[in-house]
Amino acid sequence: MATDYCTQVLDDPARIDRSAWNALVAADAEANPFLRHEFLAALTASGAAAAASGWQPRFLLLAQGDRLVAAAPLYAKDHSYGEYVFDWSWAEAYHRAGLAYYPKWLVAVPFTPVPGARLLARDVASRERLAAALIAHARESGLSSLHVLLPPARDVDVLARAGMLVRDGVQFHWRNCGYASFDDFLAALSQDKRKKIRAERRKVREAGVGLERRVGREITEDDWRFFFRCYLATYRAHFSSPYLNLDFFLRIAESMPENLLLVLARRDGQPVASALGVFDAQHSEPRLYGRYWGAVEPVSCLHFECCYYQMIEFAIERRLAWFEGGAQGAHKLARGLDPVPTQSAHWLAHPGMRQAVARFLQRERAGVAAAIDELNEHRAFRNASD
Repeated sequence: MATDYCTQVLDDPARIDRSAWNALVAADAEANPFLRHEFLAALTASGAAAAASGWQPRFLLLAQGDRLVAAAPLYAKDHSYGEYVFDWSWAEAYHRAGLAYYPKWLVAVPFTPVPGARLLARDVASRERLAAALIAHARESGLSSLHVLLPPARDVDVLARAGMLVRDGVQFHWRNCGYASFDDFLAALSQDKRKKIRAERRKVREAGVGLERRVGREITEDDWRFFFRCYLATYRAHFSSPYLNLDFFLRIAESMPENLLLVLARRDGQPVASALGVFDAQHSEPRLYGRYWGAVEPVSCLHFECCYYQMIEFAIERRLAWFEGGAQGAHKLARGLDPVPTQSAHWLAHPGMRQAVARFLQRERAGVAAAIDELNEHRAFRNASD
C-alpha cells in the first residue's frame, strides 16, 4: 500500500547510509560502479557535481520502515552541460516561447554517459513507486521537466507506463565473444579492418612508446597526478573547461580502487599519455567502461591504442563481457565496436511543449533507427561468406 512507503529527498549523498545505498547497487543486475555511493559522493564532495557547478543533489529515497527499498540519483540542473543526451534545442524552444526551461530535474550519473540502472529498487513494486514519486516530485516542484538518462529497458518500461516520453539514441560497444586473445579478436574482423588496426599498433611501437596497465592500488598518486595533466590537456585541446578535478580522482582512487584501470604510455622512460577505465566483474555480464584520456606529446595512433586496443585486451584477459567506449564517435565502428541502441525518458510539465517534444521524438526515432541500420552495414566484422 502507498502508506507503506516513506519518501525522502536528501541534498547530499554523504547524508545517505552508504551500506544501504550500495546494497541496492549490489543487488541490481543493471547497476554499475558509477552508481556506487563512493562515486556519487566523490562527485559532490569534490565540488564537481554540486550547487556551485549547477548540479544540486536531491537524491530521492523510498523506505519501508527502516529499510531503504528504492533510490534514484536526482539533481536539479541550471544548465544542460555534462549530460551527453542533448536537449539544447528544447531549451531554445522554451526560451522562444517565453518559458523557463531551467532549472530542470535530472536522474543520471553526472558527466558519465553510461547506460545502467537509474531506478534502484529491491522489487518491481518499489521501482514503480519510485518512478511515480519522481514524477510527483517534479510536478510539485514547479520545474519545467524531469529527464532520466540512459536507463535500461526495464526502467524505461516503468517510466513509460508512468507517462514519460521515450527518446532513442545510439552508442558504440564492444562485445566479448569468448576471445582467447587480441589476435583471436582480430581474426574475427574483415581483412581491411584487421590490417588497419595492426598498422595503428605498429606505429605506436615504432614511435618508441610502451604501454602498461595498472589496476587498483597499483596506481600511484604520481600516476593519478600525471593522468590529471592528460585529462586537462584534452579539454584544452578542445577549448573547453574540465568538469572534474584532481580531488575527485584521488577520492575514487582511495574509496573504490578495485574498479579502476589506468593505461599508461611511456617513451624513453617518461609518461606521455594515459587513459582511465572503470570496470565491474561482479555481475553476470561484467563490463569495462572507457572514460577519459589525454596526452602531453603527440604520437600518431596513440589515442586508439590507449582508449580501445589496451581496453579490449584487458577485457579479454579479465573475461569481461562488454567494453563500452563512451558517447558518440562512429570512428569506433572500425575498431570492432558496434552500434547499440540506448534510450532516455522525459516528462515535461507544459502540455503544449510535451506535445511538441513527442512529435519531435517520433521523427527522431525513425532517424536513429535508420542510422543504426546504416552503421550495421559498416561493421568491422567479417561476413559469414568471407
